[in-house]
Amino acid sequence: MREPADADARSAELAADLAASLAATPPVARAVSSGALLVRDLGCGTGSMARWLAPRLPPRGGQHWVLHDRDPGLLEYAVAGLPAGVTGEAAPGDLTRIDAAALAGTGLVVASALLDLLDADEVDALAEACVTAGCPALLTLSVTGRVRLDPPDPLDPAIAAAFDDHQRRRAGTRRLLGPDAVSAAVTAFGRRGARVRTAPSPWRLGPDRSGLLREWLAGWLDAACTHRPGLRRVVGPYRERREDELARGRLTVRVGHADLLAVPDTGSAAGERP
Repeated sequence: MREPADADARSAELAADLAASLAATPPVARAVSSGALLVRDLGCGTGSMARWLAPRLPPRGGQHWVLHDRDPGLLEYAVAGLPAGVTGEAAPGDLTRIDAAALAGTGLVVASALLDLLDADEVDALAEACVTAGCPALLTLSVTGRVRLDPPDPLDPAIAAAFDDHQRRRAGTRRLLGPDAVSAAVTAFGRRGARVRTAPSPWRLGPDRSGLLREWLAGWLDAACTHRPGLRRVVGPYRERREDELARGRLTVRVGHADLLAVPDTGSAAGERP
């Protein structure tokens, strides 16, 4: 349901910047033995990132995607859905354990809607792995905590704040970064000498995407109430108002996300950082 909204939101400008960077990289430094560009998609889900990005990458040598996820059903679907001319394989397991050695031969790391589910140590480790391996990273659709509903409602700020706190929740021993993830990643990659760019990639949901808007609204409210149960007494009437506006085609939402492109400096890779 979210794939078309994701595709419209991701930054085509950053993808073009990435493609130019890859095209300028000597093939021997970025290819698997077949000559194809080796791309690792972390937390691939249904494989929508490959379907969006693969046609935007340089055609030279082809592409081979390694799809990482914990869900074998999603992996099967993602591999079957790769674009024509792109080969791929499933890599089940814990993607947070990927290090520079595991990225040997990899020409590109990508992820979608992943950074905000990591903690600070995991983001730092991802930056370390990519920069040490000399591997660019395109990390898209991380939440930023900026949500704007139209028409506005006095309860919007309280619900948004509760949702953001839920995104930053503690999960076992981990403190998720939520809307702080992009800034943490910018710092982690930048500290290691990578060239980092970010771009806004908001969802724009309205009557043309009412199904996704309904699912987003339900999840947004449920997460806010899970984190602050005291909101439940006021969220019931709020939900009814919003669902009525949605049914009448009057509700639109802009959900803030950001994309990040990090390209290691050649002098920063393989342990050459000062």
